[in-house]
Amino acid sequence: MTEPAAPAPPLVRRAVLADESALGELDRATWSTLHAVQPRPQPPYEPFFDERHPPRDILVAEAVNEAGERVPAGYIRVVPPTPLACNAHVRQIQGLAVAHWARGRGVGRALVRAACAAARVEGASRITLRVLGHNAPARALYEAEGFTVEGVLRGEFFLAGSYVDDVLMGRALTP
Repeated sequence: MTEPAAPAPPLVRRAVLADESALGELDRATWSTLHAVQPRPQPPYEPFFDERHPPRDILVAEAVNEAGERVPAGYIRVVPPTPLACNAHVRQIQGLAVAHWARGRGVGRALVRAACAAARVEGASRITLRVLGHNAPARALYEAEGFTVEGVLRGEFFLAGSYVDDVLMGRALTP
């Protein structure tokens, strides 16, 4: 009996305008109280790309879906946290989503690693993020990729009837 072939590893690339529809759908399909502080998106939907969220700030992971097609399976948004020159050495992850069908296939890990590599190429020496305290899967991924908790804003958000911590994480980008 032969083992089924392992899924092909995801390819990570910079987003392009043509990704607008697929990434918007992915973003809406993965909305969850586990990570979202905004209400569930309702029609008419806002564009995925806008002045604050251009394609150049987003990396897309493509993976092979159930139909055998290579399609967007996830994205990560990496930006300078502020426009200040004194903060130019830092990049911040401000969004990560993985399609439900692609979870457990290394897509999130590939995106985090690609984000760190892209930040290094841009001259950053540090990368940070914020994650909700109850989002154990995301926190475990970030910790496995070298991020450590650098601060906790206790009860920062009131979501679904409970106070939720905002956890600040970061790591150095030394080669």
